[in-house]
Amino acid sequence: MSTAARKKPTARRVSKSPARITAPAAPAPKEPRVHAYARAVVAGEILAGRFVRMACQRHLDDLEHGAARGLVWRKDKAEAWLLFFEGVLHLEDGVPFRLEDFQAFIIGSLFGWYRADGFRRFRNGYIEIGKGNGKTPLAAGIGLGGLTLDRETAPEIYSAAVSKDQAAICFKDAKMMVEASPELRRRLALQVGSITNGDGVFRPLSSEANNLDGKRVHIGIIDELHAHPDGTVQAKIRAGTKRRQNALILEITNSGFGRTSVCRQHHESSVRILEGTAQNDAWFAYVCTLDPCPACLAKGLEQPDENCPACDDWRDPAAWKKANPGLDTILPASYLREQIGTATTVPTEANLIKRLNFCLWTEQSVRWINMAKWAACGRSSGPFDTVAAARAALRSAPCKAAIDGASIGDFFAFVLEFELPSSYYATLPFLFIPEDNLQARVDATGIRFDHWRDQGFLFTTPGNIVDYDAIRARIKELGDLYQISEIAFDPYNVTQLITQLTGDGFQCVPVRQGFLTLNAPSKALEKLVLTEKLLHFDHPVLRWMASNTAATGDSAGNIKPDKEKSSEKIDGIVALIMAHDRFLRQAPTETSGDAGVIF
Repeated sequence: MSTAARKKPTARRVSKSPARITAPAAPAPKEPRVHAYARAVVAGEILAGRFVRMACQRHLDDLEHGAARGLVWRKDKAEAWLLFFEGVLHLEDGVPFRLEDFQAFIIGSLFGWYRADGFRRFRNGYIEIGKGNGKTPLAAGIGLGGLTLDRETAPEIYSAAVSKDQAAICFKDAKMMVEASPELRRRLALQVGSITNGDGVFRPLSSEANNLDGKRVHIGIIDELHAHPDGTVQAKIRAGTKRRQNALILEITNSGFGRTSVCRQHHESSVRILEGTAQNDAWFAYVCTLDPCPACLAKGLEQPDENCPACDDWRDPAAWKKANPGLDTILPASYLREQIGTATTVPTEANLIKRLNFCLWTEQSVRWINMAKWAACGRSSGPFDTVAAARAALRSAPCKAAIDGASIGDFFAFVLEFELPSSYYATLPFLFIPEDNLQARVDATGIRFDHWRDQGFLFTTPGNIVDYDAIRARIKELGDLYQISEIAFDPYNVTQLITQLTGDGFQCVPVRQGFLTLNAPSKALEKLVLTEKLLHFDHPVLRWMASNTAATGDSAGNIKPDKEKSSEKIDGIVALIMAHDRFLRQAPTETSGDAGVIF
């Protein structure tokens, strides 16, 4: 699918009245292509990585249960967009744009789902896919659909990137499609650096030109997100959508490297939404990946282990389609064979090829906590008949607490842990964030922290920094409800709060953050999860933090949670480990016998 544009005479200008394109009528298939693709992937009839399978299962689940959340499937809207692509859009030399099944799934999902209020469901789309699978022409077609097919007043469509050259790639594809399509040539005007339709416009934007502000974005296409050094472009485009009810920010990318980039953050957010550890009905994700084998996945590996013969091997043609759904139709297999040959003979190119062609992040992440076991813990009532009975028992159970509050402008965690019969433990996390910073976190991650706040799983304090007075008041209330015998804290933080809590009658105990201190409680907590003996009552914010947590080790085999390597906030898990440390270090009990003898 070449993106080279043919040279054509400049199209004539059109009137200021925007041209509307009505997709050509065609008989509808028995089942929408979107549904058919999803069912085939879930059934294993189409080879796909686990995240694509999750995206398809999410679609099917929403068809069955989404109405309860106000989600509406509009077959007519999905079909109109598919017919626009295949009946109006042309590639070079007049070849019609024939959608592959995976492309039809992406287009139909983005534009077929609506909310009960009549506006489109998805305001964010994240597509991570191997190089050469037609993602940029697909994005260009979406931009032209936003300009002509949507009934939007003065739509503004932007192809946005860090550099001018990068921003121009998607725009050039769109321009080529206009030149190649007889219908678009009649309705749209090509100008230097823009495509116009009356008051509507499609143009490239870059941060180099400092022209990202003041836009009223209907569709913002952010190409090659993995190449963005920070989230500036994405944040500016997002800010421009606030007045648009049907706005869409579409991010298309290959896999990247490192754990702190905006691309990695949005990859992690997408994975959590697909896994169900976070919920955001406005975020669409289609993430291609090669899979670790079940044993490696259970150990926490998110990517294949090259030393494991059971994991997907990027050099094995049998696995290529998982990262390249357009294999043998859009992307020739010979191209991938050439890339593997290059990686073999030029080792310095291997990491780049893995990222671009096989959807492998070259800094492999290891998730510490087994999330399948974590989910099982959330459904358990432990030694009690019901979850309600387990919760009621907490009032009289031995309780330790811990504080993790490293950043005064972000999350603050106060976590309770309770010792229960039969070697079970339970936890109640109380997680705080400054109210003024909440929306910025939602915008940056796409995770609906505001929903968690409204549901009572996340608490806000006034202003833009953590209000320790409000947190102290809540801790005192919890002290009246539960048998809190100790509060663990990091001695390098929250000194004033600890002084005040000590004055309130709490016994506060420092727990340092080194391997010597955290190794034992970290391993003990991991064992509790693996044996399904930690009751956390499926707390969604703690589940999100658990899914973020990475562990680091030393040469002696000690481990501890690592905030630097973790993909996002893990304060609640760190505090839980600190609280568990206090149970492991309980003073031995004196018994009868000679004075001074402790057993």
